[in-house]
Amino acid sequence: MENVGYEENLLRLILVNLLLVIALLFNLTIIYPALAAETSNGRKIFNANCAACHIGGANILVEHKTLQKSGLSKYLENYEIEYIQAIINQIQNGKSTMPAFENKLSEQEILEVTAYVFQKAETGW
Repeated sequence: MENVGYEENLLRLILVNLLLVIALLFNLTIIYPALAAETSNGRKIFNANCAACHIGGANILVEHKTLQKSGLSKYLENYEIEYIQAIINQIQNGKSTMPAFENKLSEQEILEVTAYVFQKAETGW
């Protein structure tokens, strides 16, 4: 019985990743809760709140922990499984030298920044 739930989740994950690859290949907008947010607003919020430390997807405090896809995959917990939620968690809660933004940004603003960071990580800063 437990394998059925695991298999369904695995199938869902494969399908989401397949849709992501197809969308990236065809340069389409992905309809996903965080990605459906306006990325231009995400860029504005990022520039106002994040760019001081993460200009161009870099990290001026901890050089190897960038916002490049490879950095997110390596340093964000569960990024390979739930990439959107992993970015949201990092923004909300912070970690190490990164402050938490849960009380500084609204839920919508966090979604918009998440969409922007994910899009830039996938397509290149």
